[in-house]
Amino acid sequence: MSKQTFPAASILGYPRIGPNRELKKALEAHWAKQTDEATLHAAALELQRNNLAKLTTLGLGATDASLPGDFAYYDQVLDATIALSAVPTRFADLAATDGTINTAGAFVLARGDESRAPLEMTKWFDTNYHYLVPEIGESTPIKANAAALVESFTAHQANGTTIRPTLVGPISYLLLAKAEDGAAADFDPLVRLDEVVNAYVEILAALAAAGAPWVQLDEPALVTDRGAALAVPGALAESVYTTLAAATKRPALLVTLGYGTAGNVERPGETQGLLARAGVDAVHADLIRGALPTANFLGDLAGSTLVAGIVDSRNIWRNNLTTSLQTLQGLRAEVQQAGGTLAVGTATSLQHVPHDVALETKLPAHLPEWLAFANQKVSEVITLAKGLNDGQEAVATELAEADAAIKNRAEFAGTTVPAVRTRLANLTTADFSRSDATTRKVAQEQALDLPLLPTTTIGSFPQTVEVRSARAAHRAGTINDAAYEGFLKEEIARVVALQEELGLDVLVHGEAERNDMVQYFAENFDGFAETSNGWVQSYGSRATRPSILWGDVSRPAPFTVPWISYAASLTNKPFKGMLTGPVTILAWSFIRDDEPLSVSANQVALALRDEIADLEAAGISIIQVDEPALRELLPLRSKDQTKYLGWSVDSFRLSTAGAVDSTQIHTHLCYSEFGEIINAIDALDADVTSIEAARSRMEVTEDLTNFGFSRGIGPGVYDIHAPRVPSEAEVAELINIALGSLDARQLWINPDCGLKTRGYLETRESLANLVAATVAARSTLSLSV
Repeated sequence: MSKQTFPAASILGYPRIGPNRELKKALEAHWAKQTDEATLHAAALELQRNNLAKLTTLGLGATDASLPGDFAYYDQVLDATIALSAVPTRFADLAATDGTINTAGAFVLARGDESRAPLEMTKWFDTNYHYLVPEIGESTPIKANAAALVESFTAHQANGTTIRPTLVGPISYLLLAKAEDGAAADFDPLVRLDEVVNAYVEILAALAAAGAPWVQLDEPALVTDRGAALAVPGALAESVYTTLAAATKRPALLVTLGYGTAGNVERPGETQGLLARAGVDAVHADLIRGALPTANFLGDLAGSTLVAGIVDSRNIWRNNLTTSLQTLQGLRAEVQQAGGTLAVGTATSLQHVPHDVALETKLPAHLPEWLAFANQKVSEVITLAKGLNDGQEAVATELAEADAAIKNRAEFAGTTVPAVRTRLANLTTADFSRSDATTRKVAQEQALDLPLLPTTTIGSFPQTVEVRSARAAHRAGTINDAAYEGFLKEEIARVVALQEELGLDVLVHGEAERNDMVQYFAENFDGFAETSNGWVQSYGSRATRPSILWGDVSRPAPFTVPWISYAASLTNKPFKGMLTGPVTILAWSFIRDDEPLSVSANQVALALRDEIADLEAAGISIIQVDEPALRELLPLRSKDQTKYLGWSVDSFRLSTAGAVDSTQIHTHLCYSEFGEIINAIDALDADVTSIEAARSRMEVTEDLTNFGFSRGIGPGVYDIHAPRVPSEAEVAELINIALGSLDARQLWINPDCGLKTRGYLETRESLANLVAATVAARSTLSLSV
C-alpha cells in the first residue's frame, strides 16, 4: 500500500441517532412492520448523508478520510459480530449457507424472538451506552463478512464522500465477549484470537479493494486492567497489529485507544509507540481520561501519526481552547522527537453527546455559551488543528470567545451556593448510617406483613401514547395544570387497579408524571437544566436526554410526595415510593467538570434525604432509591475503584440514613458485573436490592451466594428490554434457579427493570405469568416445609 497522510483534524465517531431521532423513528416503524427493509435502508442512508454533509460544512474534509464511517443500525459490537459471522449456536438457523447474517437476522440477535432471548446487553465501559455481548464458544463460526462495510463505503464514495470505515478491533471484540452457553467451564473467547485476526486481514483486503484509504479499528479494551496487560511491549497487542499491518492488501490503519490510558499507566504513550513500531499508520490517545504521552515512552513512532484526543466527547462543556492549544504545542514537540506527526481529534466517538446546541431554544439564557455538543466539538477540533498548524494568531477570535465563556461560567450566581456548601461542611459520620440491619428487619416485618417471595415491579409502567401526548400538550400550554393533574390521577388509578387485579404484593404508582427517571428529578432540583432535543443513544432505538448539572444542588420543595401519596390512598396494599439515587442522577446527566463528583453526589443525596423524610411523613413505608448506574461509573482501572466506591456508597447512605427503622429501603441496579462490586452493593445497606438477571439466566446468584449476601434480593425474572412475553414456565425456571442458591425468605420476585418502554398488553401478560409462577413456587415451598 502507498503511504497515506492522516488528516490534521478528525473525529472518532458521530451521533448516529439523528438530530431529530430519525434513526429511532425508522427502526421502530420497521419493527412495527409499517415499512420494509428497503425503506429502512433508504432512511438510514439519507441520515448518514445528511450527517456527513454537516460535518463537511463544519470543516472536515469530504475526501481525506477525516469522516468516520461508524454508522450502526443497532450497535457497533453487533456489527463486528456480523462482520465475523460469529453467530451463536442458538441463532444458527439465522445464518445463510455461507455463514453470513442479514439485517433481519441481526435484529433477532439484538431483540430476540418468541422462542429465544436476545444477546445479553451490558454497559460500554464506564458510559451509559449499552452494547450487545458476543457469545463465543469453541465452535462459533469465525468467517470474514465485509459486505456491509464495503457497501457503506462505496455508497458514500459514489456520493462524493470518502469515509473511514470503523470497526471494533479484534482484541477488544473478544475481551468484550462472553463464553457461549455449553462452552467448557474454563473457556476464554480470547483463544479464538488467531482466527479473528485472520478474518480481519480478509476484511481489510476487501475494503482496500473497494478503495478505502483508511480503516479505523477501535481498541478501547486496552485501557482496562486485563486489556492493558496485553498492550505492553512483547504482549499480544504487538503481535496482533504486526500481523494486521503486514497484510499486503490493506488500507492505512488508525487504532483508537479511548476511555483512558492504554497499557501501563506509568508509561503513557508506550502502547501507541509499540503499535506504531508494529506498522500501524496512526495511533490515538485519549487526553481527557488518559495521561499525556511523552517522548520517553512513545519511543520511535516510525513516521506514524499520533491523534491527540483532546476534545472531550463525553461531556458538553466548552473546551478551554487556550489551555488545549498549549498542551498540543508541547505534545507536538514530544511527538516530533519520537519521529512522528501530530493530529487533533476527539477523546472517543461523539456518540455520547447530543448533535447541536443550536437546536436548544429553551435553555436558561446563561447556559448555551458554556456548552459544546457534537457539532460544536467538531468546530473545536478544527480550531485547535488550525491553531497548532497555523499559529495561535490564526484562531485568536475563537480563543478569546472560549476564554470569556469559561470566565462567565465560573463567576455566575448559582455555580456556587453558600447555603449548600455550609450544609455539606456540617455533616458528621452519624449522617451516613442507619440502625443495624437485624433491628430494621424486625421492625419492617411487623409493619409490612409481606408473604414469602413478595412480588413487585421496579417502578415505572408503560408510557402510552396518551401519556406522552398529554405531557406534550401540557408543556405546550394547550391543557392547563388542573386538566393535566386530572389526567395523571386517572392514569395512576388505572395502574394501581391493574396491579391489584394481577395480585402483586407491593404496588407502585407507575410514574406517569415522569418523562425520565433522571430528568424528572433534575427539573425539580436547583442547579440542573434540561434540554429540549439533547438526545443521546442508550441502545438500539432508545435515546435519553441527559440533564445538565451546572451549579450547586438543592431541593426547593417536595415533588414526588403528592403523586405517591395519592396512589397509596387508592389501595390497602403496601406501597413503594420511587426515587432515583444520587450516583445515577449524576451518571445519566452531563456533570460539572469544575468540582469533584463526590461533592455533587452529596449535594444530590441531601436533596433526596429531604424527599425521603417527606415521603415517610406522608405514610409511605417502602421507598426505593434506584442506583442502576452504580457499576457504570466504576473506574476502568482497579487502582482507582476503591476511592470511587467509597464516595458513591457514602452518597447513597447519606440519602437514606435518615429513614426510620420500619421504613424499608430498596434499591435497583442495572446491567453490571455484580461480582466486581458485591462488597459495595452490601455496603449500600439497603434492605432489599433488585437486580437485572433474566438475560444472564441468574448468573448473579452465584456471586451473591459466594459472598454470603444476606439482605433482601430481587433478581429479575422478566427481561423488559426485549419485546417478548416470558411464559409462566420460563419465569418459574428462573425462580427455581434463584431458589437453588438463595434463601426463600430473602428472595423477591420482580422484572429486570422498569416497564416504561413496554406496551400494556405484553406487560399485563408478563406480570400475570410472573405472579402465577410465584404463587406456584410458594405452594411448592409450603409443601416442602
